[in-house]
Amino acid sequence: MVLDTAIVFVVSLLVGTLGIYVGVSLATNEAIGFGGAAITALIGAVAWGVVSFFLGGIPLVGPLLALAAWIGVINVRHTGGWGAAALIGLVAWLVAAGALYALATAGFVSASAIGVPGV
Repeated sequence: MVLDTAIVFVVSLLVGTLGIYVGVSLATNEAIGFGGAAITALIGAVAWGVVSFFLGGIPLVGPLLALAAWIGVINVRHTGGWGAAALIGLVAWLVAAGALYALATAGFVSASAIGVPGV
């Protein structure tokens, strides 16, 4: 059980990291390593989780604040401002959704990722 949870965590974090890596690469001129994207994914997941825990029950506002916290982490960690951070988030979500769809279709994982909200 613990091993299964650890494997799901690692695979989900890798998929979220890939999404952020691609998003940063496409939306900015910033040279980013996979490690930097992983840190962003992990911090973003924690920010999303904390805001969701405390405010997620507020209809519409809670999820929007969680999304703003996640994009805020991207904004702080990478260059380009809020617009670039939102674009990075969109690209990260699309990449993660595509990768998870492929992995879920192949029967490897469920369709969710740590580091990318709603995927």
